[in-house]
Amino acid sequence: MTAKKLATIILIFFLLLFIAYKPYGQDIIYPDNFLKQLFMLYNFVIDNTFMMVHEGGHGVCYILRCPQFITAAAGTVFQLGFPLFLGFISKKQGNIFGFFLGLFFLGFSMQYTAWYISTAHEGLHVSASESFLGIDGYHDFNYILSKFGLVKADWFISGLVKAGGYLIMFYACFKMAVLSWLDEAK
Repeated sequence: MTAKKLATIILIFFLLLFIAYKPYGQDIIYPDNFLKQLFMLYNFVIDNTFMMVHEGGHGVCYILRCPQFITAAAGTVFQLGFPLFLGFISKKQGNIFGFFLGLFFLGFSMQYTAWYISTAHEGLHVSASESFLGIDGYHDFNYILSKFGLVKADWFISGLVKAGGYLIMFYACFKMAVLSWLDEAK
């Protein structure tokens, strides 16, 4: 089995587990079987990678002294831009499979962005116990959506982002499967 086929199988498997066990918007998942344990480990690594990229986006703006709106948006821009950037670098180097891998992780990152947007109505402040960094902070999307008067529509905006994320993940898996099996058969 080629590496592309194995990667495609793993990502399709993860996508199905993600749909079943998505770790946000519900009670904490306690891994009571091997599949949940495997999913939680994989999800933990990827989610925390994206959270570091997200916080790095804010950090760049703190260093450059960006306006508050740009600083609030930079975390999500970096978080969504990171897998997209890696995908486009792969495509530029002729690795189309890598491009779709980047798209898959863009869709994954959009799932967490959707969850974050859906909590905007909870207020401007994020307590240290809920913060990735362990300190009190501002809720990016409460601030951003407040600027446009859209905080009450967080559920709708979140739903659009979540649907878009799933579409991108399914599309990327489909294209990776085509590249792995159908193109190889030619």
